[in-house]
Amino acid sequence: MKTKSITTFSIAFAICTFVYPAAASAQNSTQADWVDPSVPASVAQHEASRMVPAQAILVDAIDAKKMQPGQQFRATLRDTVHLKNGVELPRHTVLVGTIATDEMGDGGTSTLALRFTQAELKDGKVVPIQADIMAVISPSDTDSESWDYNNVGNSGFNWNGTTLQVEEPLSGFDFHSSIGSPDSGVFVSTKKRDEMRISSGSQLSLAIAAQG
Repeated sequence: MKTKSITTFSIAFAICTFVYPAAASAQNSTQADWVDPSVPASVAQHEASRMVPAQAILVDAIDAKKMQPGQQFRATLRDTVHLKNGVELPRHTVLVGTIATDEMGDGGTSTLALRFTQAELKDGKVVPIQADIMAVISPSDTDSESWDYNNVGNSGFNWNGTTLQVEEPLSGFDFHSSIGSPDSGVFVSTKKRDEMRISSGSQLSLAIAAQG
């Protein structure tokens, strides 16, 4: 497995979860081997300068078998996040995303693209956001004795502020994310579309900014 942004990003279709181990090394890289041709480096760097790291917990399972493009999903912030435009997103703020793409392509390839669009505060205020998924860890990993769920922010799971793109190629499966891309993350598989699922309770490492 080759990547400079994450040491290990294991995805297990058999148990229908995406696994990101605690021993990540995203802090030690500025860019992965994969380059998104639709996002020039200058654009990605500019967007990254507007973003801050955040961690969120996925509330709704994302299941390609049950969800359609345009359908929403939610995640909640683990900690208060201060955006660079001065807006504060308190802990437990709900981040709302949509299924941007869920389709079968040529050669039986399945694509699942996710896109965060807004943050909903408890007072009813809605803040348009952009957020890129830089890593995922499954609930099963947070339950292990070797994983300190409460101190995950000290483990290297946070986005390091400089990584621009992430790719993890596996047997029949790829995860892509690019700062500056319209999508928050794209999962591509040569396996059956119905097997593509992200469990509720999965933790997301994000790069987040106010939209616009």
